[in-house]
Amino acid sequence: MADRDRRAFMSVVASLAGVAAVQSSGTDASAQSLPLVVGQFDMTWLDQMKGQHKQLYDLGSQELSEDPRALRYCRNFLDTFRDTYKLESPNINTAIGISGPAFPMNASDRLWVKYKLGERSKIIDPMTKMPAVRNIFLDGGDISVKGMQARGTIFWQCNVALGQVAGQLAEANKMPVAEVRADLIAGLNPGVHLMPSHVMALALAQERGFTYMKP
Repeated sequence: MADRDRRAFMSVVASLAGVAAVQSSGTDASAQSLPLVVGQFDMTWLDQMKGQHKQLYDLGSQELSEDPRALRYCRNFLDTFRDTYKLESPNINTAIGISGPAFPMNASDRLWVKYKLGERSKIIDPMTKMPAVRNIFLDGGDISVKGMQARGTIFWQCNVALGQVAGQLAEANKMPVAEVRADLIAGLNPGVHLMPSHVMALALAQERGFTYMKP
């Protein structure tokens, strides 16, 4: 009787282990098949980054300055892999994640003028020596947004932070928040990807092999 009980017990344990394995496998498969186009968010770029080496630069809470370290570090990463291993996009991938105070880097010149982003962020235009009324990070050679985009770098914008910025700008300009938020989205630089949240984007990118760097 003891042997039969023991065999029955082991059979139950094995069955439960098999169920758990199936459930775990199903959970993993479900996580990997999460849709990447949800409402206004097109996150398909995540699965298009297939390079062997990937790095993301987190501008989550960093204040902008006239020295764009994230752009400089990104340029150095791309340059050294090119010069050392002859690797360039799409065989090497970079991304710059933007949230909160760094929002102006993703904003068009029109937004800089309309909402006085240079004055609000205390960013001086090196050409005029006055608060910037243009996106001083957009152009300007290889250490610029366009320079990085030309080399395959993805820029994203946190939607949660965008809502907070919209609230601040709406209050400062006596405008409806919804109107300002729509204006900010329409005024993002070409190629910027709006992500549901910064922390979600960081997680999804690292799940796909991006190494993390805080400039």
